[in-house]
Formats: sequence, structure tokens, C-alpha cells
Amino acid sequence: MPANEHTRTYDAVIVGGGHNGLVAAAYLARAGRSVLVLERLDHTGGAAISTRPFAGVDARLSRYSYLVSLLPQKIVRDLGLEFRVRSRTISSYTPAERDGRPMGLLVGGGEQRTREAFARLTGGEHEYEAWQRFYGMTTRVAERVFPTLTEPLPTRDELRHRIDDETAWRALFEEPIGVAVEENFADDLVRGVVLTDALIGTFADAHDPSLAQNRCFLYHVIGGGTGAWDVPVGGMGALTDALAAAARSAGAVLATGHEAVRIATDGHTAEVTYRTADGEGVAAARHVLVNASPQELAALTGDPSPEPAEGAQLKVNMLLTRLPELRDPAVDPREAFAGTFHIAEGYRQLATAHAQAAAGELPAVPPSEIYCHSLTDPTILGPDLAERGYQTLTLFGLHTPARLFDRDNDAVREELLKSTLAQLDAHLAEPLADCLATDADGRPCIEAKTPLDLERDLRLPGGNIFHRALSWPYAQEGTGRWGVETRHANVLLCGAGAVRGGGVSGVPGHNAAMAVLEATV
Repeated sequence: MPANEHTRTYDAVIVGGGHNGLVAAAYLARAGRSVLVLERLDHTGGAAISTRPFAGVDARLSRYSYLVSLLPQKIVRDLGLEFRVRSRTISSYTPAERDGRPMGLLVGGGEQRTREAFARLTGGEHEYEAWQRFYGMTTRVAERVFPTLTEPLPTRDELRHRIDDETAWRALFEEPIGVAVEENFADDLVRGVVLTDALIGTFADAHDPSLAQNRCFLYHVIGGGTGAWDVPVGGMGALTDALAAAARSAGAVLATGHEAVRIATDGHTAEVTYRTADGEGVAAARHVLVNASPQELAALTGDPSPEPAEGAQLKVNMLLTRLPELRDPAVDPREAFAGTFHIAEGYRQLATAHAQAAAGELPAVPPSEIYCHSLTDPTILGPDLAERGYQTLTLFGLHTPARLFDRDNDAVREELLKSTLAQLDAHLAEPLADCLATDADGRPCIEAKTPLDLERDLRLPGGNIFHRALSWPYAQEGTGRWGVETRHANVLLCGAGAVRGGGVSGVPGHNAAMAVLEATV
């Protein structure tokens, strides 16, 4: 940024160049507003980036966030983004052992195949029919709720009326999701597969009275109005690169290596003090949009900090020379790993893991799920790796709250990684270690990130991938018209901690931009 840029007054200064900040910047700049984005790192993208984590290996992995569901096509169209996703042909595979025989539940590949897979696992039609009814219900809810995410917040009654299904409203919005899971399904493994969507990045039991698990479940089944989770072509960095290009081409200034340290505002104008390698500067603004956590917002404005957040996941990236064979001979690994591969996620296993973690212990049988990006999108691999059959694996572990790592993050990380991979190995015909690629220094191509690692690397409070507990997608006291408002009239929260934030959606960025444009008509 030129040395005298700090003397300018911008229509909007955006603190943080993650995907939501870039969405807001692109919308505002396209509307003719002057926009400055301050990003403390040397690159934009936040948690939605692609990188080569293994030395000398040409594989660009979505290092942190890795799938797309909540990004509205409206944002892609409005901003003219050169960005595509691909659908996964398989939804999930869950290995199991019944009567001493390795088998599993493959969901996807057509209705008949899925029906037959349920019958093989459960011995009848009941669970498949219950699955169809339950997800028919969630799809109807998704069709009604998802379009509201880029509109002003509806009231609770307005959203309830829009859903127009009292059974669905009770199951998803009023009673712990465990009630619906147990009412609809009998098989423990099927129950677990359903429940996992309520636990991604959320440390809660199926019957938690806070309903944090319900809110998590809701956001995992409404994406795109269908609940489908798609693979970003080129990795997650392809999205944030496209957003940065859209913002720049519209005239926004993206200043990397600029860390905001203070926001002063009287409600009408504001000044953002930032720090660079060369010293401090000040940017004046009519509006400030903060693409950071609520804790960071409070620190910048000098307001009281909200309740601390806590993350609860283990993120592991791997590169393999080949996919491992499975103990279940009926399933091709290229199908099993193409969707979500559930490990130790039976209903009782999830409850036990939560209880152990709540008691301050690592889960003895840690639950996790895996998918292989490169099966759906081989473009993330260099041509030589793709030709030789290399594949990526992304693992996401559940029920590992940040508090478990406080005593020794490095040691606990290694202990948890070892036990998590042992659970995967139990369903493989060969050890995963035999399939791991090595980097230029001869080290296995595997990296693990705990909540404390994410807090250090990305300033996610407590390593919470949603910045704080997810919110209901309707207005409550103090949420404002768009869910991005703060106690300062011209300071908005456009990060994942906004109402209807969380996930790679761009929704808070869109909504903050709409709030600014409404205020300055």
C-alpha cells in the first residue's frame, strides 16, 4: 500500500482478508464504494486456502477448510466468480463388523445400490425407508431455509411459518436432535452416521439441552437447498483466489502484511490503526467490517470480550502413493474414500467418546471421518503425481476439545493421531503407513492440526472453526436486521461469528455488504 494511503478516507475498511472479507470487499467495490482490506498475513484467504504442506511435493491441499456446501450460487453469480465445484458420487461409507464379518454401509451410487447396502447391513428395509423419510424432511427444510440466509433475518415465527412442518420444526429446532435420531432409526451404526452432522466442530452430546448440536446439524443439511457437500475444483484456494481477483478488479485495495490493532469510532466515522513491518498507520473509514472472531472484534474496539470459544476437532492432511485396500471385499476403495468415510462413529461410540472427553480424557476410540479430494478433483495434484496414482486424504476428528491439549499440545497431538489412525487401520487390509508418500526430506506426508494449532496459526479463538457456537438462522434480541450489527453503528462483524456465519459460505460477507449499502443509499 502506498505510504500516503493512510491519509485517505475509505467508504469501508475491512479487517481481515478471509473469504467473508473478500466477499464484502467485492460487493462494496462493485457498488462503487472505496474499499481497503487489511490482512495481517502475507496472503489473503484465511482458513480457505490451498497450499503445498509437504516439502518438494507438488500437491496443493485445502489445508484447513476443505468442502463447500453453504456458498450460495447467488454470490458466485453476483460477483462473476471463476469458481466451480464437483459433486461427489458417493455420499458416505461406514465400515462395520457384523457376526465377525467385515462389511459396511455405502450410501450413494444410485437408489437401488443404497437400498441394498442398508438391507445387507440391517437385514431389512426399515432403516432405508426411515432414512428416506428423514432426509426427505431435512431437504424440505433446506429448500425453505437456505434462501433466507442472504435476506434480512426472519423472525422465529416467520421462519417457522416458512418451513410449514411442525414435525420438522420440533425435531430440528425444539428438541435435542438425539430424540429424532432415536425415534426414526433403530440401528446403532445408522444412528451414528446421522448424528455426525450435528458434531462437526461442535463438542456436544446428542441430547445436549443447549441444542448446539441441532444448530450444527441444521447448517450441515441445508446447504444449497439440498444439503449436498461439494468438492471445490482446484482446492479451497481456488475460491479465495477468485474472490480476491473479483475484489481487486472492482477497485478494492488488498493490503497484506497489514495487521489491524485498534478501531476507534464515534458511530459515524472510524479510524483503524494498523501495523506493518515499517511501523504503524491509520486508515479512516465511514464503515468498518471485521472479518475476524467476536473476541478479536472486542479487542480491537476495547469492548468486553464475549464468552470464550472452544474448538473440538483434529484436522489431518495426508498424501498417499495409493489408496489402501479394505477388509470389506465388497467395496472398492475408490468408492469408499470418494465420500465421507466414517470411523468409530457408531451412536454409542460417539456418546462414549463425548463422555470421556468431557471428563478430561482423550477418547479411547476416537471418532473421525475421511474423504479423498483427489478422487473427485485430480487437479490438486501435479501431473506426475496424478499419473502415478497418488491420492490425498483429509481426516477430521471429533470430540477432541481444546482443553485436552493444554498440558502438552505436541505430545497429545501425537498420541491422538496414533490412536485415530489405529481405528482406521482396523478396517484396512494393509496399514495406512504403508501407503503414505514421503516428502523431499524422506518424511511421511502427514500433518495434524489441533484446536490449539488453529488458534496459533489462524487466530481462531480456542481453535473453534465457527469462531463461536453456531446461531439459529433467525432474529433474536440484539441480532439486528442482518445479523452482522454490533453495538457500534458503523462497525459490522462479517466473519463466521456473525448470525448465520460458520462454514465456507460468504454469507456474513454478503450480509455485511448489504447492511452498508442500505445505510448509505
